[in-house]
Amino acid sequence: MSRRFATFSIALTLAAAATLLTPQAGFAESGQWVGPPSNVPHTQRGEHPRDLNFLFEALKIAPDETSAKAIESRIWAVWLTSKSDTCNLLMTRVKTAIDAGKLDLAVKLLDSIIELKPDYIEAWNRRATVFYLKKEYGHALSDIAQVLAREPRHFGALAGLGILLQDIGDDKHALEAYRRALAVDPHLEGIDEKVNSLTEKVEGRAI
Repeated sequence: MSRRFATFSIALTLAAAATLLTPQAGFAESGQWVGPPSNVPHTQRGEHPRDLNFLFEALKIAPDETSAKAIESRIWAVWLTSKSDTCNLLMTRVKTAIDAGKLDLAVKLLDSIIELKPDYIEAWNRRATVFYLKKEYGHALSDIAQVLAREPRHFGALAGLGILLQDIGDDKHALEAYRRALAVDPHLEGIDEKVNSLTEKVEGRAI
């Protein structure tokens, strides 16, 4: 199932790439991009990526938004763990660069992290975010594909894919990406509203 999920996600990315030269919508608000919360907890000793399976199952059945946010934070904590002091230091510098609006520097730092540790998912995800902020949609799509190939349940990348596709006017595939994101995390903030709006726009009002 996860392999088909990854294939679907990458297919969306490639389909969207064909429309990149003719964006139809304005640049979306950067605050809509789904990223790690500021209070991500440190991973517990012995916590391993395999624990993600349990966390994702718990996320689907979370009884309320508060519980869902706590589980989301635990998932982000696993994704953010690089197990490399060098990568951790560079990621700190990436955040400083982004906060200062030095996006080109952030990309260079992320390039170094990815070269050092190509399987570190959050480096790809963070670089996709920076490319999005730079309006370099092709590069952002490529990095999102890298994230989803490694973790097809990455709700942040799926929501980001939807936002980006909606930005370039591909509402049909944006709707599919949003639905996939909600299938993983039904409590994603603001995504259900996007699904409702695009469903009416793409598929028409229900009779």
